[in-house]
Amino acid sequence: MVSAALWGGLASISLLLGSLMGIYLKIPKKYIAYIMALGTGILIGAATFDLLLHALHVSGIVLSGFSFILGALVFTIVEAILNKKGGSDRKRSKKNPAGHSGMAIYAGTLMDAIPESIIIGVSLLSNSHVNWLFVLAIFISNLPESLSSSVGLKLDGYSNRKILMLWASVVVVSSICSLVGYVFLNNASEQFLASIGAFGAGALISMVCSTMLPEAFQDSGPIVGLITSIGLIFSLFLTQL
Repeated sequence: MVSAALWGGLASISLLLGSLMGIYLKIPKKYIAYIMALGTGILIGAATFDLLLHALHVSGIVLSGFSFILGALVFTIVEAILNKKGGSDRKRSKKNPAGHSGMAIYAGTLMDAIPESIIIGVSLLSNSHVNWLFVLAIFISNLPESLSSSVGLKLDGYSNRKILMLWASVVVVSSICSLVGYVFLNNASEQFLASIGAFGAGALISMVCSTMLPEAFQDSGPIVGLITSIGLIFSLFLTQL
């Protein structure tokens, strides 16, 4: 039980690390975009090769497909709501023209982090050990997210202390969500757990396509496709270890 909370926090600690880098270091946007593209590829691979394929083997194509699309749909609806409040720029390092978007950015980041953390707890129930591929994918993808977002929040007038507190709270929430996923789904059937994984996979794919990839392409151009592909193959390689 404690390990679920620890792994959830560990996967998200890169949010705090990225925020420190964004506040105190001046890193060119293209390098941030490279890391984001790599993390995108790894996340797509983790969602596809691990979560979705596992659900397919356990729950079948119909239930897996339905859960996957439902996850993507739920994320898209919440994303659309947050976009109207300024949350669409949560992964961007520019000043937000909408103003007062800080809490929308925070809510959007939580929306990304919560299902990821729950899946970590669920993976411990399904496999009796942590899903290294998924933890690595979340860790890498979170780094450029918080780095870029922290620069944007700073431009919006947020103090360094407040920015760090926001990201630290996301790490704490992620740890709690991983623990909740482990505790409350402890007696769930393997089929239900697999469906949760497929739901999370749908949300993840929707997230990277609507937030991470557009930002990476805007800042670094066509090379994003190559770097994302490298991340995808890297995740496939990790599944074979």
